[in-house]
Amino acid sequence: MRDLPAKDRVLGRVLEHQAEAHGLREFLNFKGLLSISYRQLNENANRYANAFLERGITKNAKVAIMLPNCPEYLYSWFGLAKIGAVIVPVNTAQKGELLQYIIDSSDAEAIVTDEILLSRVREIENQLPKVTQLFVLGDARRMSEKGIKASSLNDFQEASSAPPADLEVKHSDPLSILFTSGTTGRSKGVVMSHHYYYYAAKTIGGGMSITSEDVLYTCLPLFHVNAQVCTILAALLFDARVAMYEHFSATTFWEEIRSSNASVFLALGAMGNILYKAPPDANDAHNNVRLAMVVPPPENLDDFELRFNLRVIFETFGLTECIVAAPAISEPRRPGCCGRPNDDVEVRIVDDDDLELGPTAVGEIVMRTREPYTMMSGYYKMPAETLEVFRNLWFHTGDMGYRDRDGYLYFVGRKKEAIRRRGENISAFEVEKIANQHPSVLESAAIAVPSELSEDEVKLVVVLRAGEELKPEDLISFCETRMAYYMVPRYIEFRSSLPKTPTQRVEKYKLQLEGNSSDTWDREAVGYRLNRG
Repeated sequence: MRDLPAKDRVLGRVLEHQAEAHGLREFLNFKGLLSISYRQLNENANRYANAFLERGITKNAKVAIMLPNCPEYLYSWFGLAKIGAVIVPVNTAQKGELLQYIIDSSDAEAIVTDEILLSRVREIENQLPKVTQLFVLGDARRMSEKGIKASSLNDFQEASSAPPADLEVKHSDPLSILFTSGTTGRSKGVVMSHHYYYYAAKTIGGGMSITSEDVLYTCLPLFHVNAQVCTILAALLFDARVAMYEHFSATTFWEEIRSSNASVFLALGAMGNILYKAPPDANDAHNNVRLAMVVPPPENLDDFELRFNLRVIFETFGLTECIVAAPAISEPRRPGCCGRPNDDVEVRIVDDDDLELGPTAVGEIVMRTREPYTMMSGYYKMPAETLEVFRNLWFHTGDMGYRDRDGYLYFVGRKKEAIRRRGENISAFEVEKIANQHPSVLESAAIAVPSELSEDEVKLVVVLRAGEELKPEDLISFCETRMAYYMVPRYIEFRSSLPKTPTQRVEKYKLQLEGNSSDTWDREAVGYRLNRG
């Protein structure tokens, strides 16, 4: 696809352009069972756009999407984009208070969900005063008429496939509000424009040299920016195809790769090490993959590439809010390197006073873009937090790193308190907030401890109220009914007090330096199995 002028970098127009160019050429193959062409994707997006308009959803309306990977997710996403509405992707594992917070604080007036997940919405609907409609993928006869009105998403197929009325959607308009983990506070809604999505997909797809011959495989969830940008939009912009599956499974991964004839895939978190640690198979090298972006890279990168007969790239650094360094297969591999910062951004390494440090000196990674709308537009309804993160005219990533004398970037660790477990960012604040609601808990501190699979595991250090007793299993049971399964702590340790500064801030770095001890309870070691429902 030729590069579009900035004003045409609107998701709906991009899809229309590609549908006209490629017609019935396959764009999406879902689980090897359903093939959808460029034209069909555009027509279905038009149907959904017109159906939303008929139901009162118009420009700037916020609509939460809580769906598993499925074609209807794409129809909803592109359909809402065509009418200038704003999607709020919701992790399908969310429940209870955190689910209520995301939907309500985003000002969502409607929710698109699946009949299997509908019960989670019904449990909190009395706390969602702004939501007036539910659009549910499933049989309308199973939907209760009580509470917020629910209608079947299946009925959207009856709407017109003609382009919706022109609502003057601009490239600078918001496309999504994607909630990223809070560190010292509640999760923040990252406002992302149409142009930012286009720019991110173009940058990443170009860095991976995606062509019309490629098939991009994903089993990552569509509520993450990775699957949305690095797979769906990258394939759309570079005339490629997508092979989409519902979730990651080490036992079916390579079978899906082979059957879909995938040539590119992306893996996050522990996926690389899980694939590497699986028992060797005689067919490991028999696949069509030319390139895999695996972040972080597997422990033994050379063996991984040889065993699976592919090239791995991992030299990338970015956040939901911005892309700092995109993968570039033309760059030489440097151990531990995140790559060279993009030409479109300025990057500095600074000390606590925002003074720039020299080569090899470790400090916070800060950046700013050279063109408008090539990163987030701010945190939704959080002006103070937006101003703070952009202090001194530089976006502060909260991550520590350094640049070598050639200008390449290296990540060292997190300055902030977010925990990353198997590709999911977890707010320590939100884990603590829920754990502290237990009547026996006085206070707690959630920290990251190293995982044997890479990234982090969640450890909760707990101080009980005077005279109270609590079993670790009971605290875990309390947590798993109130938070997404991936947030539930693996480790519990009870203490009489937490280390604190004179101003009573918990010194988490001391807890992290101490790590686990003989007093640390491990739910996996005792065989405690979480209920992911």
